[in-house]
Amino acid sequence: MASNKNIAWLAIELMDLTSLSESDTDDRIVQLCENAKVKDHSVAAVCVYPQFIATARNHLNSIDAKKVKVATVVNFPDGSSDLERVNKETLLALEDGADEIDLVFPYQDFIQSNHPIAQQVISVCRVACGSRHKLKVILETGELKEPGLIEAATQLAIDGGADFIKTSTGKVAVNATLEAAEIILNCIKKSGKSYVGFKAAGGIRTTQDAKAYLDMAARIMGEYWITPQHFRFGASGLLDDLKYTLGLGEQSEQKGY
Repeated sequence: MASNKNIAWLAIELMDLTSLSESDTDDRIVQLCENAKVKDHSVAAVCVYPQFIATARNHLNSIDAKKVKVATVVNFPDGSSDLERVNKETLLALEDGADEIDLVFPYQDFIQSNHPIAQQVISVCRVACGSRHKLKVILETGELKEPGLIEAATQLAIDGGADFIKTSTGKVAVNATLEAAEIILNCIKKSGKSYVGFKAAGGIRTTQDAKAYLDMAARIMGEYWITPQHFRFGASGLLDDLKYTLGLGEQSEQKGY
């Protein structure tokens, strides 16, 4: 069994360090980027609102963190079925320098059995992303609720070309859960498309929280699969606890995404 320190270092390298607050400013995003490097390790990506893409990219470049990806959100947080909106937001984000797109799945339409529009939303975003940019599809599993719906949505997203299946926006009452993660991971395993990744987002705040997801992923997909190409944590407060575990910071009350 890996030590807590090893788990903490791994979790840092798998993190999409996130700030998606209405009160975000350029200064706040600069500080987020400063936190993206921890000694000789760095997070996988920073995830910010579209208006801060250039700020994030420029500052990451300035601190020699060019390998840290810049992710942003589209169709966020409501998950509309407006195809023109999805296409426009995605193209603008990529033009501004985003490396990865986190698309909110039209979960409300999907719950109402409008599967064709859900397919179209993913397809529009996939085409806009092309082959150079990663597409993470946010299912909003806390709103889908039923295991059958989560599984069906996961399969639809995989079939639509998602590079990652992400649990949540972090903006609803129930976000990432181990139960939803298990359904998604098993669906990826069953599909035979092990290149599809998984992102747990919302409510993951401690090293022990991270360990629980990592243990599950190792059990279902294998330890070899747990790399930034296949596994991410979408979080902000988690970093503080990881640093505390590593003896690099003080323990603090966990808040945020």
